[in-house]
Amino acid sequence: MNVNQLKYFISVAELRSFSAAAAAHYITQTAMTQQIRTLEETVGCQLIDRSSRPVRLTPSGVSFLADARRMCLLLSGAIERANDAAEGQTGTLRIGYLKGYERSDLSNRLRAFHRLYPGIRLTCSRDTTDRLAAALRSDEYDLIYTWDSTRLRANPDFASEEVERARLTAALYAAHPLVQREFLTRQDLSGEPIIYMSPSEENENAGDSVFLAMYRNAGYEPNIILRSTDVESILILVAAEEGVSILPDYCVRKITNADGIVFLPMQGAEEVEEIHMLWKKNNPNPALARFLSMAR
Repeated sequence: MNVNQLKYFISVAELRSFSAAAAAHYITQTAMTQQIRTLEETVGCQLIDRSSRPVRLTPSGVSFLADARRMCLLLSGAIERANDAAEGQTGTLRIGYLKGYERSDLSNRLRAFHRLYPGIRLTCSRDTTDRLAAALRSDEYDLIYTWDSTRLRANPDFASEEVERARLTAALYAAHPLVQREFLTRQDLSGEPIIYMSPSEENENAGDSVFLAMYRNAGYEPNIILRSTDVESILILVAAEEGVSILPDYCVRKITNADGIVFLPMQGAEEVEEIHMLWKKNNPNPALARFLSMAR
């Protein structure tokens, strides 16, 4: 049994004529008759009563007609969905993003993509840079948004594009003597207890080396009293006057009522954090290609 035989049978049933059905499918009447006979042999019973003019369905044929129509519809839908998936119209896109980046405009980008391709299911997870990189390597994600503390961009198997250069922002408790300033420099924070936000749980990573070098270039070693990858915990400790912190502005730009905390921009061209999209070059997911095209 094949789909053409089902379509031929449906046409004969609807047109009540082998010759008319054959003409509708641009085949000979002999070929039509042979195909219907083969279908009946497969089903195991006669479907069409050929003794009458016009032809009519047998009771078995009446029963089989409803199922034949349903099978053709199901197959047509399956083919359409498969083609949509091949063209990136349906499927799943798995995205990972750096902790704190949920406060960025990432949700706006995902919303725009969903409106363009509502058939593509988006999944999102947040994590540290090292875990994001490991998950991308093992194909758990199609795409990650990250500060590349693992130097994954140097790997020839991966591609990347810069998404933004986020300004760094100092988080001070409201009673701090520096809150009246318009901006701060690294020198201003010399001697301050630092609640340090790290992009990774690994003690030695490229992100830490870059950020710690900024303190050293300002002439001192930072007094780090706590290291964390969790923005919320850092902000709670700043509000409790345990210390101060420096965060990328995507972590704080949507905070409209930070009780007990004041945010001041850090001055200096180097006071930025680069966020990149990274993905495997050989990833065959058509939905990824769609997303990258829109993102660009």
